[in-house]
Amino acid sequence: MTEKEYNAFCKSLPATTYVVQWGGSQVWKVGGKVFAIGGWDDGGEAHITFKVSPIAYEMLKDKRGLRPAPYLASRGMKWIQRHARPGLSDKDLKGYLKESHRLVALGLSKKRRKELGLDLD
Repeated sequence: MTEKEYNAFCKSLPATTYVVQWGGSQVWKVGGKVFAIGGWDDGGEAHITFKVSPIAYEMLKDKRGLRPAPYLASRGMKWIQRHARPGLSDKDLKGYLKESHRLVALGLSKKRRKELGLDLD
Protein backbone atom coordinates (compact mmCIF):
# COMPACT_ATOMS: atom_id res chain seq x y z
CA MET A 1 0.00 0.00 0.00
CA THR A 2 1.39 3.35 -0.99
CA GLU A 3 1.29 6.45 1.19
CA LYS A 4 -1.32 7.98 -1.12
CA GLU A 5 -3.51 4.84 -1.01
CA TYR A 6 -3.22 4.62 2.79
CA ASN A 7 -4.26 8.22 3.29
CA ALA A 8 -7.10 8.03 0.75
CA PHE A 9 -8.49 4.88 2.37
CA CYS A 10 -8.32 6.23 5.94
CA LYS A 11 -9.88 9.50 4.78
CA SER A 12 -12.79 7.55 3.25
CA LEU A 13 -13.81 6.15 6.64
CA PRO A 14 -16.47 8.13 8.55
CA ALA A 15 -15.62 10.97 10.94
CA THR A 16 -11.84 10.73 10.57
CA THR A 17 -9.19 13.36 11.19
CA TYR A 18 -5.56 13.42 10.11
CA VAL A 19 -2.44 14.71 11.80
CA VAL A 20 1.30 14.28 11.35
CA GLN A 21 2.95 13.58 14.70
CA TRP A 22 5.52 11.41 16.46
CA GLY A 23 8.41 12.17 14.15
CA GLY A 24 6.48 12.38 10.90
CA SER A 25 4.00 9.52 11.33
CA GLN A 26 0.76 9.91 9.42
CA VAL A 27 -1.87 9.41 12.10
CA TRP A 28 -5.59 8.91 11.54
CA LYS A 29 -8.11 9.35 14.32
CA VAL A 30 -11.81 8.92 14.94
CA GLY A 31 -13.31 11.03 17.71
CA GLY A 32 -9.82 12.18 18.66
CA LYS A 33 -8.59 8.60 19.21
CA VAL A 34 -5.92 6.97 17.03
CA PHE A 35 -6.94 4.06 14.81
CA ALA A 36 -4.07 4.00 12.28
CA ILE A 37 -0.44 5.08 12.20
CA GLY A 38 1.49 5.06 8.92
CA GLY A 39 5.11 5.57 8.06
CA TRP A 40 7.39 4.63 5.17
CA ASP A 41 11.05 3.67 5.29
CA ASP A 42 13.67 4.92 2.83
CA GLY A 43 12.89 2.03 0.50
CA GLY A 44 9.20 2.96 0.36
CA GLU A 45 8.13 0.02 2.54
CA ALA A 46 4.97 0.80 4.51
CA HIS A 47 4.95 0.47 8.28
CA ILE A 48 1.27 0.63 9.19
CA THR A 49 -0.01 0.14 12.72
CA PHE A 50 -3.62 -0.65 13.63
CA LYS A 51 -5.76 -1.88 16.52
CA VAL A 52 -7.11 -5.45 16.42
CA SER A 53 -9.33 -7.72 18.46
CA PRO A 54 -7.67 -10.11 20.92
CA ILE A 55 -8.32 -13.04 18.55
CA ALA A 56 -6.87 -11.21 15.53
CA TYR A 57 -3.86 -10.21 17.62
CA GLU A 58 -3.10 -13.87 18.38
CA MET A 59 -3.53 -14.80 14.72
CA LEU A 60 -1.36 -11.99 13.34
CA LYS A 61 1.41 -11.37 15.89
CA ASP A 62 3.75 -14.09 14.56
CA LYS A 63 2.91 -13.83 10.86
CA ARG A 64 5.88 -12.93 8.63
CA GLY A 65 5.92 -9.19 7.94
CA LEU A 66 3.74 -8.40 10.95
CA ARG A 67 4.58 -7.87 14.61
CA PRO A 68 3.09 -6.59 17.83
CA ALA A 69 3.24 -2.82 17.45
CA PRO A 70 6.28 -1.28 19.11
CA TYR A 71 5.39 0.73 22.23
CA LEU A 72 1.65 -0.04 22.08
CA ALA A 73 1.79 -3.83 22.39
CA SER A 74 4.44 -3.63 25.11
CA ARG A 75 1.82 -1.85 27.21
CA GLY A 76 -0.72 -4.63 26.79
CA MET A 77 -2.65 -3.03 23.94
CA LYS A 78 -3.72 -5.18 21.00
CA TRP A 79 -2.06 -3.36 18.11
CA ILE A 80 -0.25 -4.90 15.12
CA GLN A 81 2.29 -3.31 12.81
CA ARG A 82 2.72 -4.35 9.19
CA HIS A 83 6.44 -3.69 8.70
CA ALA A 84 7.66 -5.92 5.89
CA ARG A 85 6.57 -8.24 3.11
CA PRO A 86 4.64 -10.40 2.83
CA GLY A 87 2.60 -8.98 5.75
CA LEU A 88 -0.95 -8.51 4.50
CA SER A 89 -2.37 -7.94 1.04
CA ASP A 90 -3.66 -4.42 0.47
CA LYS A 91 -7.21 -5.80 0.53
CA ASP A 92 -6.68 -7.48 3.90
CA LEU A 93 -4.86 -4.45 5.28
CA LYS A 94 -7.81 -2.25 4.33
CA GLY A 95 -10.12 -4.68 6.12
CA TYR A 96 -8.02 -4.46 9.29
CA LEU A 97 -7.85 -0.65 9.05
CA LYS A 98 -11.64 -0.52 8.75
CA GLU A 99 -11.98 -2.84 11.75
CA SER A 100 -9.48 -0.73 13.72
CA HIS A 101 -11.62 2.33 12.99
CA ARG A 102 -14.70 0.44 14.22
CA LEU A 103 -13.01 -0.84 17.39
CA VAL A 104 -11.72 2.60 18.32
CA ALA A 105 -15.10 4.23 17.55
CA LEU A 106 -16.83 1.67 19.78
CA GLY A 107 -14.63 2.89 22.63
CA LEU A 108 -16.12 6.37 22.34
CA SER A 109 -19.16 7.30 24.40
CA LYS A 110 -22.56 6.83 22.75
CA LYS A 111 -23.03 10.59 22.93
CA ARG A 112 -19.74 11.20 21.09
CA ARG A 113 -20.52 8.57 18.45
CA LYS A 114 -23.89 10.25 17.86
CA GLU A 115 -22.22 13.67 17.54
CA LEU A 116 -19.90 12.19 14.92
CA GLY A 117 -22.76 10.50 13.06
CA LEU A 118 -21.37 7.03 13.70
CA ASP A 119 -24.02 4.32 13.80
CA LEU A 120 -22.20 1.29 15.22
CA ASP A 121 -24.87 -0.24 17.47
